[in-house]
Amino acid sequence: MLHIYCPYCEEHREEEEFHAKGEAHIARPADPDNTTDTEWGDYLYFRKNPRGLHHEMWVHALGCRKFFNVTRHTVTYEILETYKMGEQPTQGADA
Repeated sequence: MLHIYCPYCEEHREEEEFHAKGEAHIARPADPDNTTDTEWGDYLYFRKNPRGLHHEMWVHALGCRKFFNVTRHTVTYEILETYKMGEQPTQGADA
């Protein structure tokens, strides 16, 4: 079982309280009215899914209900850091 640190509650909680919501730091198209179907498709459906360090968005569903980001190793499941929305990761250079 993972124990995940919530940067808002400032405590470690069991993983059952959290839900992963996908890749973090994905920029929404700046001009939605002039975005092509291909660009919308890329934004909505295509993700990196790397083997190794990955930045993910999670929600503390049974706690404060706030979204935050996690840097996690996808092979070992090790969580290297958690950080609030709007902040940048300190681990990994591809965020």
